[in-house]
Amino acid sequence: MTPPEKPGAVRQPVYLDYAATTPVDPAVAERMAACLTWDGNFANPASRSHLYGWQAEEAVETARQQVADLIGADPREIVWTSGATEADNLALKGAWDARRHGGKNGGHLIVSAIEHKAVLDTAKWLADRGVEVTFLEPDSAGRVRPGALESALREDTFLVSIMHVNNELGSINDIGALGALCRDRGILFHVDAAQSAGKLPLSVTDQYVDLMSLSAHKMYGPKGVGALYVRRYPDVRIESQIHGGGHERGMRSGTLPTHQCVGMGEAAALAAERLEADTARIAQLRDKLWQGIRDLPGIQVNSDLEHTVCGHLNLAFSGCDGEMLLLSLRQIAVATGSACTSASLEPSYVLKAIGLSNDLAQSSLRISLGRLTTEEEVAFATQHIREVVTKLGRKSA
Repeated sequence: MTPPEKPGAVRQPVYLDYAATTPVDPAVAERMAACLTWDGNFANPASRSHLYGWQAEEAVETARQQVADLIGADPREIVWTSGATEADNLALKGAWDARRHGGKNGGHLIVSAIEHKAVLDTAKWLADRGVEVTFLEPDSAGRVRPGALESALREDTFLVSIMHVNNELGSINDIGALGALCRDRGILFHVDAAQSAGKLPLSVTDQYVDLMSLSAHKMYGPKGVGALYVRRYPDVRIESQIHGGGHERGMRSGTLPTHQCVGMGEAAALAAERLEADTARIAQLRDKLWQGIRDLPGIQVNSDLEHTVCGHLNLAFSGCDGEMLLLSLRQIAVATGSACTSASLEPSYVLKAIGLSNDLAQSSLRISLGRLTTEEEVAFATQHIREVVTKLGRKSA
């Protein structure tokens, strides 16, 4: 998939919410469509008594290999899920259940205070069941420092869950350094990599990761499918949270959706192939957008751009009413925070955790660029933002 040629008109509103979801790459959609109809690869991958089932299983296993290759894993370490939310739940609850069934109750869990809600809400669920949870505060740029994690580790810590890239800020954690601390102490290390897969190099071996959550729709694949990496050597034990047919080596039951697995596999392969070129181009466009608006009064970046993933730009517009700002920016599609918390009227818990006031947090926007973002769209968005913010500034003066 390449950015479309738009010599004159720019499609409006300009889509700048790639952190929420990405369009499916046409090559991915084509591979998926071939797994849906009678003349395609439609069979149940678990049907091992005939050719149709064997072909579907082969397609799923090819996709499993493609996902494994993206993160430097063995395909046998990839467990299909319905998305990163389920993968997060399976990692945390599954590790806790395995610990309980091994005769150890309670225990200590560490998560960062700005994790995705799929991790935070699961951690709170575990806390209600006797697990002691430490919510580790990030620094002012939204990163978890290795020293802060080291100070929080205890003898009874059984799992640490730290995301690679924050979904609102785009801030990048040094998961290699964090993982090394856990590995040295025999503590499981889980990483939510939904926002980093396909944007940053990943190696579960070099970065000392035991469990890693992935999402297809954040990297130009379909919604409704994801994966959990579960390290095999030394063996990481997790208990299934969905019971039925004992699929996925007993870790996640349910008939596999061949078309979605194939879609995620193709998306992963394309992401690996395009990683360097995509990240360089998107970062250049992101920086160009920032340079075009950085002189606006009261504007600030809510993260350290040197340690922010290529497409993210989280901005605060001091003195602007956040709701009015969002309503006025009708010609660009942006977000006030995570798509998963957009129903809440409260200021972003992520921005509050890094020290922003309520007013500043509520006047912040997340702009996220992606593979299809063009220079024309960036130029259009720059002009639109300048006009809107200037107009709102005059009204409030």
